[in-house]
Amino acid sequence: MPAEQQHDYIEYVRSRISRLHHVAYLVLGDADRADDAVQNALTVLYRRWPRMTEVDNLDAYVHTMVVRACLSERRRPWSAVLLGGRAPDRPVDGGSDTVDDRLAIRAALDRLPERQRIVVVLRFLCDLPVAEVARLLGRSEGTIKSRTATGLAALRRSLAPRLSRSAP
Repeated sequence: MPAEQQHDYIEYVRSRISRLHHVAYLVLGDADRADDAVQNALTVLYRRWPRMTEVDNLDAYVHTMVVRACLSERRRPWSAVLLGGRAPDRPVDGGSDTVDDRLAIRAALDRLPERQRIVVVLRFLCDLPVAEVARLLGRSEGTIKSRTATGLAALRRSLAPRLSRSAP
């Protein structure tokens, strides 16, 4: 790859890697696996970079690559193997409500079935329209709408006790 294209690739990745990792983390629920999925997608992107001038919406294209890498990561045989347990939760003095809210939402997302979680993340955290999510996942728009509705209902039930405590 010519030096100028390589520089453009590096700048593109540098400016977007944290967002890509965030999306992968939300889909997979694990930072290490999210790193792997993003790395796999960016490796493919590097090989394709000289042809990326032909792509109309590069961000959407790369976003699709990352989500597909996440889905591929979920299908790998070792994805069901846990090498260690989670670190024990310890209360933090002076924790902010924002951090507590994020942890509660993350836990509620983790309790959703995988297909619902992926749809909710793509629809509301990545702000993708129904048609784009359907195309990305290879499902009908009706299926996406149904999974969205059931996923949101489950999130509301899961977060209801927290919401009722914070209501004025």
